[in-house]
Amino acid sequence: MVLAVYAVVIGLPLLLLAWITDRIGAFYPATVLGLRMALAIAGVRARLENEENIPAGPCLFMANHTSAVDPVTVFVMIPRRIAFMAKKELFRMPLIGWAMQKAGFIPVDRSSREAAAASADVAVEQLRAGASMVIYPEGTRSPDARLLPFKRGGFLMAIRGGRPVVPMTITGAERVLPKGEMWIRPGEIRLRFHPAIDVSGYQEAGREKLLKQVREVIAGGLEEAVRR
Repeated sequence: MVLAVYAVVIGLPLLLLAWITDRIGAFYPATVLGLRMALAIAGVRARLENEENIPAGPCLFMANHTSAVDPVTVFVMIPRRIAFMAKKELFRMPLIGWAMQKAGFIPVDRSSREAAAASADVAVEQLRAGASMVIYPEGTRSPDARLLPFKRGGFLMAIRGGRPVVPMTITGAERVLPKGEMWIRPGEIRLRFHPAIDVSGYQEAGREKLLKQVREVIAGGLEEAVRR
């Protein structure tokens, strides 16, 4: 009931104002606050670890992906404005899809390699322009919290974007909302930030080395039972 009132009284007017003025304005922080309320009501606690590892300037966060709730947690807990690359279907929602684009979110067409490459080019431009972004190098959610193979495209994007990469290990999200389930369970989600990696010394041909480095760091923060 509280969230419904918040959405109608606060969220909808700010969304309409953003649409009329063609600026995301106050809708972004209002969305963050609303989603924080939603997690709290659902009994989800979020905890940041090693927040001091986040650089002062723009960066590219790379995280493991185990649950549909971890992007929400990342969005509301990282202490700066961030953007995601997300499947294009999410952008078809009326007004919300427009707001996501205005917030710098980038639609990705997973069925087309050319379209996906074009989306990566947009992300590189945004990184160079000073945006901070989050990507999931696995490309999809893990069913058991173990790391899936990383895709190379995100690391080429990181090198071309020239911003520090911040590996981030997310734990607990797989218990709060397991893959394939619809109902959130109370629990704790931890976001652990590892030391930033300077990509300036990497060439595009060396993206495999960067991939391995980031994967090892993220895996090192996983719970022992699922660590590879």
